Formats: sequence, C-alpha cells, structure tokens
Amino acid sequence: MEKLNSSIEVDHRLAEVDVRSSIAYAKALEKAGILSKAEVEKIISGLEKISEEISKGTLVITKTDEDIHTTIERRLKELIGDVAGKLHTGRSRNDQVVTDLRLLMKSSITVLSGHLQQLIRTLVERASAEIEVILPGYTHLQRAQPIRWSHLLLSHAVALTRDSERLSEVKKRIDVLPLGSGALAGNPLGLDRELIRKGECLMDSILVPCLRATNEISFPLIFSPPVEFLSTSSLLMIHLSKLAEDLILFATKEFGFITLSDAFCTGSSLMPQKKNPDSLELIRSKTGRVIGREDKEAVIDVIDTLSAVLQVTTGVISTLQINKETMEKALSPDMLATDLANLLVRKGMPFRQAHTAVGKAVHLAETKGVTLNHLSPEDLKSITPMLGGDISQVFNQQSSVEQYTSPGGTAKSSVSTQIEQLKELLKKQKD
Repeated sequence: MEKLNSSIEVDHRLAEVDVRSSIAYAKALEKAGILSKAEVEKIISGLEKISEEISKGTLVITKTDEDIHTTIERRLKELIGDVAGKLHTGRSRNDQVVTDLRLLMKSSITVLSGHLQQLIRTLVERASAEIEVILPGYTHLQRAQPIRWSHLLLSHAVALTRDSERLSEVKKRIDVLPLGSGALAGNPLGLDRELIRKGECLMDSILVPCLRATNEISFPLIFSPPVEFLSTSSLLMIHLSKLAEDLILFATKEFGFITLSDAFCTGSSLMPQKKNPDSLELIRSKTGRVIGREDKEAVIDVIDTLSAVLQVTTGVISTLQINKETMEKALSPDMLATDLANLLVRKGMPFRQAHTAVGKAVHLAETKGVTLNHLSPEDLKSITPMLGGDISQVFNQQSSVEQYTSPGGTAKSSVSTQIEQLKELLKKQKD
C-alpha cells in the first residue's frame, strides 16, 4: 500500500515550487493572525534553507516520505521544530498539490515556448536562405508536383506556430491560483488569497469556486489543466514526428536530398558504411511516450521530453545540408502532367476531360518508354487536337513552381510573403 500510495519518485520535481508556495502561504497566515512575525520569519528561514538544499541536491528523501510535500514538512520540522506544523493550518493537499503543479507547468511552458520559437525561427531562416531550391513534392509517397524546398519547410513551421499559440492559451488557463481553497469549501481563517497570488506564487488570477481545486485533484482527466497541457503537447509531438519522418526519408540513399550532421547520427555496430538518423528516430519514438501517460507523472515526463526533442530538432534543422543537385535531378517531366491538364483547361476544356486526356498521354508515354515531354506532336494530337502546337513551355520546372502565386502557394513571391508573415508572428510572440 505504501508503494502504491507513494509519488515521491515523480513529484520530487515539485520541490522548488512547493517551497515558493509555502513561503507565500506563510505570509498570508501571518496577515491573518495565525502566525506571529517571529514565527513566520523562522518558517521562511527554514524554507529558504530547504530551497538551498534542493539546489545543491542535498535534500534527503527518506523511505517513509509519501511525497515531496511530506519531505519538506519533515525537513522543516527538523530545522525549526514544532512551529513548522503551523504552516499547514487551513491548507489541504488538494489546494497545495494543484498549485505546485500549476506553477511547474507555467514556468515550464515559458521554457518550452522559447525552444519552440527557436525551432520555428530556424525553419524560417532556412526557408529564406534556400528559397531557390526546387524538389519533387510527394503525395502517397509518389512524386506529384515540383515545389520549393522552402514550401516544405514552411508547412512544418506553420503547424508549429499553431502549437506555440496553443501553449500560450494553455498557459493563460494554468495561471490561476488554487491555493487558499482548502479541501473544498474554502478557508475560514480570513486568509488573503490576493496576497498569496501577488507574492511568491505570482499568478494572474484566483481560482473560484474553491470546490474547483478539489475537482482538479480528484478528477484530473476531466477538470485539470494538465490534460490541456498534455493534449497540446501530444499534438506538438505529432507535428515534430511528421517533420522527423520527412527528414528521415530525405536522408536515405534512395532519396539523398539532405545530409544530416554527424552530431545527430550514429554508426552501425556491424556495418561501417551506415549513418543512422537516431536523433530523428528517437523524436518519432518519443511521440507515443507523450501521448499515453497519466496526470502528474505525465506532466513532468512530457516537460523533459519536449524540452529535449525541441532542442534536438532545432539542432538537426540548423546543421543538415541540402543536396540541391540531387533534388533537382529527382524532378521529372511526368510531375508536370497537372500543368499539361491546366493548359487544356486554359484552352477551354473541362478539367475532368483534360485529366482524362493527359492520363492517356501519360499511358502512351509509358507504353513507348519515353518521358511525357518526348511524345511527338502527332502522338499528342492523336489524343486531342488541343494538344497541338508548341507545349514545350509546360515542361519547365521553374515555370511550374512560379504559377502557384495564390496565398500559401509554392511560387517564390508567395513563399517570400509567408516567410515575412512568420517572421512577424515570431516577433509578436517574442514581445
């Protein structure tokens, strides 16, 4: 039962914020007349000593400590005697634990948001620097249409900016103080919750009604901000996993579009020629870890996982080398079949008919063993007279990319606009 009831292996990470919230609570007890000035000074002095031990890693956790809160209570009594027992007056584990967890999540989101914005900034910087590079775009892992390398990078950057916005929204809802709620009915001692909020806890507002704090600890997967934090983190990890998946694929010999830095790869224990993208594979594997966990343990684990993954992903992106020639060699005339269909549409043919006609042209080219642009004028006219005349302008990868000028398109003008929009968004988020 002791092992089942114990959470010390997980919540030791709450130690520093528990000291902070306890100092704020002690000051409120003094104002309410529960503690004398001498007593509150003694308690704060003891808590500051414990904070120092936490920083140095010398705080001793015993086998009988149920959780980190028990550890701090026990240690405080060892340092200052029985007056330590007054600190828990009117305070329940219900409001204490959820306050500590909120404080930890709040500070951690600030750090994680910084890592995330650095990753987005790195993607945008590469998109800007490598805007001229064109490579095949894929659907169903088949070459589809030519796109800019920047277009691909920005697709990931935009997804991550949404994650950044979600983290900011979650932080606002976390930044509410439960402490002073007691077990469920409130505090009968005239406690000034505003004093606690403005003190060491420093939160934006006070949680009401007090029963909400009890619900939060009793039903964490229904009421608790951790579930918002975890769901937002899960979506962020899915986006990071997708980015990692693309990079793993592009780094293979079969694609050869990018070369990853040795700092983020490992060799094979058996085959000396191999260079394994372990950093990216670990990012993908960590996604399941973030998605499938429970409340407090999950929050702490996700904070650590996301912090590491965001920094590693930024490192991978900032150090990888693109192989421009390999990308361009992978471009093929058949990828411009849609452009040929669009030409017919411009000449007045309904798109479905144009799609069918170009499909016949592709089939004819495959039958003859040539690329689409090497079909003779006679071959093309046999499919539809509207394919007569000079259609060579269709088979130009650069021209193909440049026609997608609509917002979000892969044309240089559109990509440049998107880059500036993301730069402006990053600036606003930083401010």
